[in-house]
Amino acid sequence: SDYEQLSYNLRSNAFQGGPLKSRSLVQDSYTPDVFQKAVIDRNNWHGRTISELGRWYEKYFLDLNVQKAMKERYK
Repeated sequence: SDYEQLSYNLRSNAFQGGPLKSRSLVQDSYTPDVFQKAVIDRNNWHGRTISELGRWYEKYFLDLNVQKAMKERYK
């Protein structure tokens, strides 16, 4: 009896997997017209200009390279 019940549960597709088409939270939260009306300003990204971001990343990667060089130097 336990064997038959286990067999039935294995035959029935109890674990169907994920959905075939997934949607993001942003897509579910907003209507399609919001995305069509959106204007992307490449020079102003969340209140920061690209040059400011470029300088920040330049300093960040310079710092990473210095840290990596220090680790190799003082192993």
